[in-house]
Amino acid sequence: MSQKVHRKPKLLKYTLLYTVLIILAAAFLFPLVWSTLNSFKPAAEAMSVPPTYLPTTFSFENYIKLTTYGRGGIFRHVFNSAFVSLLTVIGTILLSTLGGYGFARFTFTGKNVLFIMVLSTLMIPFQSILIPLFVMLTAVDLHNNLFGLALVYITFQLPFGIFLMRTTFMMVPREIEEAALLDGCTSLSVLYRMLLRLVLPGIVTVAIYAFINSWNEFIAALIFMTDQDNFTLPIFLTTVRSGQYGQVDWGALQAGVVVSIIPSVFIFLMLQRYYMNGLMGGAVKS
Repeated sequence: MSQKVHRKPKLLKYTLLYTVLIILAAAFLFPLVWSTLNSFKPAAEAMSVPPTYLPTTFSFENYIKLTTYGRGGIFRHVFNSAFVSLLTVIGTILLSTLGGYGFARFTFTGKNVLFIMVLSTLMIPFQSILIPLFVMLTAVDLHNNLFGLALVYITFQLPFGIFLMRTTFMMVPREIEEAALLDGCTSLSVLYRMLLRLVLPGIVTVAIYAFINSWNEFIAALIFMTDQDNFTLPIFLTTVRSGQYGQVDWGALQAGVVVSIIPSVFIFLMLQRYYMNGLMGGAVKS
């Protein structure tokens, strides 16, 4: 009898917990489901008022229409975003790993001050430095250039990446590195041959953050890209309009939103195991 009494509060607790979680999950998933359903509606139905919740007929008209917008259609702009995101991920991983390793393992004058200065950049709104960055990139002829845009994104991602990688390296026992150094390895060879495998969750976490932020970034791309051929996917979606009065083609726009979501969701689902381990590693210091 006493066991049943104890089980009731526990059952009530978990019932309330799961109810709240289900409601929150539904609230977060609703916009994604709504966009997906609208993307399969014919153009007239997608813009109908009042809206229909489910498409009366499934149509790929909106996705086909995206291939005709602008010069090269959506494929060109997906390539631009993928190219910039790939450069951003590679550059952020390389510099964050080296920076985090240096701050975690080496002792030099002003190390703590320099690390605080790196972290302090997280408190600066990146919108406030876009104009100076634009002037700098123009001076070196990298404005309206995908490589220049990737450099800007790498700059934005480095403070968080260095912080996370520093904490991840500090969790690795020094004895492993010291044993390799006694065997004649250099610091870089130890990093390449041994430590990279141990800090892989942190590297994957940095990569996911860098990819998602660069793939979805809008303001910097809007400012630095002036040639339509160099527009990234978020900028391209703002041009998905039709009609002489600039009426928004909601069906095509929702189809573009779905296309933009797929890579981020796919990469997160593929790497979520490493991502969760990386977050735990970055939150706990041994």
